[in-house]
Amino acid sequence: MKIYAPWQKQFEKIATPFEAFLHAQTTTGVILLCMTIVALFLANTPLFENYVHFFHTKIDIVVGEWRLSHSIHHWINDALMAIFFFLIGLEIKREISVGELSDLKVAILPILAALGGMVIPALIYMGINAGTEGAVGWGIPMATDIAFAISALVILGKRVPTALVTFLVALAIVDDLGAVVVIALFYTQKIYLTSLALAGVMFLLMIVMNRLGIRKVLPYFIVGVVMWFFMLQSGVHATIAGVIAALSIPSMPRRDPHDLRAGLEDLLVKFDAEPSVGNHAMNETQKAILTQIKKRISSVETPAAKLEHDLHLPVSIIIIPLFALANAGISIDFGSMGETLLQPVSLGIIAGLVLGKVLGIFGVAWLAIRLNIATLPKQSTMSQIFGVAFLGGIGFTMSIFVADLAFASNPELIFQAKVGILAASLFAGVVGYLWLRFVAKASN
Repeated sequence: MKIYAPWQKQFEKIATPFEAFLHAQTTTGVILLCMTIVALFLANTPLFENYVHFFHTKIDIVVGEWRLSHSIHHWINDALMAIFFFLIGLEIKREISVGELSDLKVAILPILAALGGMVIPALIYMGINAGTEGAVGWGIPMATDIAFAISALVILGKRVPTALVTFLVALAIVDDLGAVVVIALFYTQKIYLTSLALAGVMFLLMIVMNRLGIRKVLPYFIVGVVMWFFMLQSGVHATIAGVIAALSIPSMPRRDPHDLRAGLEDLLVKFDAEPSVGNHAMNETQKAILTQIKKRISSVETPAAKLEHDLHLPVSIIIIPLFALANAGISIDFGSMGETLLQPVSLGIIAGLVLGKVLGIFGVAWLAIRLNIATLPKQSTMSQIFGVAFLGGIGFTMSIFVADLAFASNPELIFQAKVGILAASLFAGVVGYLWLRFVAKASN
């Protein structure tokens, strides 16, 4: 008897890895927005002190006389976010090996636009903050929040061509790579070479494991955690360990995917030849065949692809929302909001994320197309690129992360930075969406 289940088609729908990626980013964007609202609510009610106290609560890991003690806020930003950066590393690796960044002709436009969208905002910020204590925050407006930016674009549906979504994804991936490099090179206070060398040894060990054909995740996880610990002690921000670890994960299948069909057909013939047990149950031989089918399918899937798929959900619904809850809660005095927005740090971030991103992304893209260095994404227009450039001004997650690193010892500047990030991201997101929804003309 066939059971009617209206949701079954959704489960049976085949989604490409790119479609799954977009779905995960859209989910992240929605949850991130909700958690940001919760954080702002808690920070502007009588619950503020409890909110702050909770995230400053210490959690200790003790083994004998050895102790690792950090606040919940610190564990989220240094440990859980390392998993987020690990996922970013996997995404970068996929894009470069088989994704949009693997074909230079296709990749050149988002690469150049992303570089413009990082350099121009940093220069604008420095122009406003040069010679002040806030100058060190130049890396804050360089970042684009991939989840929010893609969510805004996906909501527009068929009003924007698929190639434009792909352009934004590739741009955001390059932007993430740039942010990782900036954090590693410029937001490290002091280097402890012994710990850094030990972290390097752990990375080399993971590379050796890859070369030896080790494909189980557990060994990489264990060595990766040890590498994270050494990176934490080295002075380089511990989250960089996540990106580095991602580079060592095998990204080649054990068996050629083109050989999958023949082997599966033989197994399925044997499976169907077995007599039915009744009540839709399988006999022992069928169970053994099913195990072989699973192994054969698993053999054509790369560990890197499987990890990326498996991590999207926990990162989307746990790690990023926790980061937003711990970092987006700022107590707002609306009476002094105008004064805060005009502070050099806030003003530099707003100008960088809004004006800088538009000039950097749209300006460089326009120049590259005019000089025949690159071509427009299929079925898109320069007007739509202009709207996407505004969406690139949604900094949020990575911008807040860099702000915490840049102004670690100055709560007042962190506050000004977060106000600037929230204001700029809201403005850029709304303007970008409205431009693409009502102004930008589609290609004929």
